Amino acid sequence: MINGIVHWIAQNFPNIYNLGWSGDTGWGTSILQIIYMTFWPSIFGGILGIFFGIVLVLTEPGGILENKFWFNVSDKLISILRAIPFIILLAFVSPLTRAIVGTEIGDTAALVPLTLGIFPFYARQVQVALESLDPGKVEAAQSLGASNWDIIFDVYLKETRSEIVRVSTVSIISLIGLTAMAGAVGAGGLGTTAIQYGYRDFANDVTFLATILVVIMIFIVQIVGDFLAKKLNHQHR
Repeated sequence: MINGIVHWIAQNFPNIYNLGWSGDTGWGTSILQIIYMTFWPSIFGGILGIFFGIVLVLTEPGGILENKFWFNVSDKLISILRAIPFIILLAFVSPLTRAIVGTEIGDTAALVPLTLGIFPFYARQVQVALESLDPGKVEAAQSLGASNWDIIFDVYLKETRSEIVRVSTVSIISLIGLTAMAGAVGAGGLGTTAIQYGYRDFANDVTFLATILVVIMIFIVQIVGDFLAKKLNHQHR
């Protein structure tokens, strides 16, 4: 049966078949590359995003650690990085990329700009999520003698965990979109397959399949994210 399906694809969609499954241009390789370029920036960008999101909320006017200097530094850094188009950011941080990973080309090289591209967006999302918390809960924790660390972990992060999962889902989906532009540094992935081997070679079937696979990935992320957010929200209640 599998051989029959492969034969049918070869007959009706030769462009898709000719790319193969493995090798530099294979579909399997492209899928692994986009997963690789999504997973690690999600981890690194997630850590940076949560850190800066917390710093913004704690040091903002009226925050429990109000500090105008650090708030302005963090706020301006996030705003500047968010203002740089990702395709320009790829070139702008290339010296940093080379210093960290030793090269400016390939899927590993793309991890640096992808991390720097997603974390400012995520930091703003986390900031909004944390600011949605009822200030009365923070005041109640302070009145009970809770330390700042207790308020951060047991009040802010615990009480808004469902919303943080929701914004994390949105950020990961945005990151998947950024991986398509990472092809500018030879990163590969389904975005590169769609543009280089589909659009540029006038192979519409390749572009269509690559797009469908990306959409499927996004649907999976969205479904998992919604499930976790609802589950955490019910546990909270």
